[in-house]
Order: sequence, then C-alpha cells, then structure tokens
Amino acid sequence: MYDIKDITLAPSGADKINWVKRNMPLLRSLEKEFSETKPFAGLKLALSIHLEAKTAYLCLVLAAGGAEMYVTGSNPLSTQDDVAAELARLGINVFARYNVTNDEYREHLKRVIEISPNIIIDDGGDLVNLIHNEYPDLIKNVIGGCEETTTGIIRLVSMEKAGKLRFPMVAVNNADCKHLFDNRYGTGQSVWDGINRTTNLIVAGKTVVVAGYGWCGKGVSMRAKGLGASVVVCEVDPVKALEAYMDGFTVMPMTEAAKIGDFFVTVTGCRDVITKRHFRVMKDGAILSNAGHFNVEINVSELENMAVNKKIQRKNIMGYTMADGRQLNLLAEGRLVNLAAGDGHPAEIMDMSFAIQALSAKYLVDHRNDGLKPEVIPVPRETDLEVAERKLSFSGIYIDKLTDEQKKYIGSYNL
Repeated sequence: MYDIKDITLAPSGADKINWVKRNMPLLRSLEKEFSETKPFAGLKLALSIHLEAKTAYLCLVLAAGGAEMYVTGSNPLSTQDDVAAELARLGINVFARYNVTNDEYREHLKRVIEISPNIIIDDGGDLVNLIHNEYPDLIKNVIGGCEETTTGIIRLVSMEKAGKLRFPMVAVNNADCKHLFDNRYGTGQSVWDGINRTTNLIVAGKTVVVAGYGWCGKGVSMRAKGLGASVVVCEVDPVKALEAYMDGFTVMPMTEAAKIGDFFVTVTGCRDVITKRHFRVMKDGAILSNAGHFNVEINVSELENMAVNKKIQRKNIMGYTMADGRQLNLLAEGRLVNLAAGDGHPAEIMDMSFAIQALSAKYLVDHRNDGLKPEVIPVPRETDLEVAERKLSFSGIYIDKLTDEQKKYIGSYNL
C-alpha cells in the first residue's frame, strides 16, 4: 500500500539511499544482524520521521529484521518524493508526499496508525498523540515506542505526568550518542547548509541571533561563529544563558537582539519566540529561520498580518514587505530549515541516531514480557556504549580499557 507522488521517481530515490548507506556503517552492521536474527518478525511498526534517504535506510534495516513497515513523514516540507517512491517500489507501505496540506498530512498519520502497530517510532509525538486521542482501542496492541526529538519527549513527559501515557516510550533523544552528536553537530551543520544554499548570502561579518541554547542552539551558535558571524544568544534559562556567555557569545533578550540581527535561528521547542513586537524593529532584509520541530516559534500569522505585500524571492524564501518599506525574509515557511530547505543532518551523524532507534525498538521487543511500565524510559546505558564503541571502530579508532584493579579503585568508597 502506498500514497506517494510518482513511483517513476524511484531510481533517483535509490541513488540517494545507496549513497547514505555507504556512509552509515552502524546501520549496515545492524541490517546484517537483523537479517539473521529477525527480532521484529510478525510485528507491525509505524514510523513517522522526516522522510528522506537516511530515514528510508532505517526503514529498510527494520524491515530486514522482519518488521512490517508502515511509514509516513513528520513534516510536509521534508518529504522527498523520490525517496518515498523507492521505498514503495521496495515493498514498504509508505504514505507521504512533499508539500501536502495539513489535512493530507493528518490522513497519512492515520493510515499508519489504523493498521494497529506493535511498535511506534515517532518524531515530535504526532503518532503517539493520535493513537491516544483517536484510536485508544488500538493501544492494547502496542508494545511501546521510541521518540526521536526533544520536543516529542517534552510532550511525552507531560502525558506521563498527567497519567495519560499508556505504553512505554524510549527517550531516544536523551541518549548520549543521539543528543551530543545529532543535536549539536548534526543540527549545527545542517541548519547552515539549509540557510546558505537557500539564501546564497555570506555569514561572515553578520550578526546571527540564536534563540535557545540547548544542544541544538549550541551547535548552531558554534557553526555560526566558525563562519565568521557575531553571535547573539537569547535564552530564558539563566544557567544556559550563563553558559552561552562563558562560551563567548553575547546574551540579551530578543527585544534587543531583534534590532541588530541579520540572521535569526529559533531552536527552543516553544511557541511565539519571534512575534510582531520583534518584527517591528528588525532590519530591512533580515533573514528568519526556524530549526525547532514545529512551525510555531516564529509567529508567521502575525508576520502575514503586518505585511502589506509578500512575494517569493527565491525557492524557500518568502519576502514580507512592511508598511515602512522594510522587507523581512522567512525561510521554508518557518518550518525546519535544515530539512524543509536542505537534506537534514549528515549521514554519519544519523548513523548513530538511527542505530539508537533500531536498538531501542529491539529493546522494547526483547523486554515486552518484563513488565515495562507506561512511562518515558531512558535508552539503556549499554546501548549507548555499544553504539559509541562500534562507531569508533568503524572510524579506525581504539581506546584504552580499565584494568580490573582500576575498576575496583573507581568503584571503591575508600579512596
């Protein structure tokens, strides 16, 4: 079953998938293992992650493990139609097209839930929220799920606190081999890949305003500094703000930063980070972009209402003319700029993140009869260490190991 744009696009998608596969040795090793052990045999797996080549390869690895895959995207502008076509050609059940309407996007989510999945792999929480709110009768068949993002985990923790979460969810994002690399190095590079290819403007000498100094914000700020920008960080957490200051960045409220920024990147996971009071004081030509999961960080409706005219400037750039003649430029409709206007994180980074995903799904299956509670659970530490050790070995790097005496010394209270 599939709902895609055009199956004849598959050859291009195959090229993309083959390229990332060559650069994802962790997933290649898991594909070989899963093909032999079939950990997901007889199970249905619903997946909603940005549907591009790296995600497609994850789907093929899980399918090699025996999973019956049902796949959709997690953002209307990040789906690559040729990749979706190749998955469909290979027999994966895929429901995704680029630039669908909100109704079509929701319909695709429903189609992967209506099959009554046993495992859910989510990116932002849309599938989990859908099954809880509209298909509660299917929850009895769910072993558990995995969540890819900070935003999704925030939603899950809220559900757990409210007593509404009804099956275990592994917090994949919180694994060290995910957030320390994916969020920092992956987001840091891919955000600027997306901005640079879209705008074709220089970053050096400009002022970049980064809203949010979590791991994603750290990565975006670090890469902006490396490109020669002056970086301003806006934060609501005093500890993170102090950290940004100690890292050498200017820290100030968005009301002040809005006056001096040339590029703006929001990475907070919250809404209304940039609103009309900020639009009023921004420079002519300011570039607005979002790298948080949902397109609510920049209040696009207020920008639309303030504009006296709007016009497409380039692909993925909408120029909004203000009453005083200033033009503010919004990238990728305020959606994830690194995916909606780029190819997402580098393959080597997602190799680690998706290895964590695959092994976390396997963990749920392996422990389904062990009384896992309906709560947000961490990725097992041994999984993190296994992924790190494999990644090092594939990179030709080997490290020291503690002797038995050293282990005893470190574990002793009588130092």
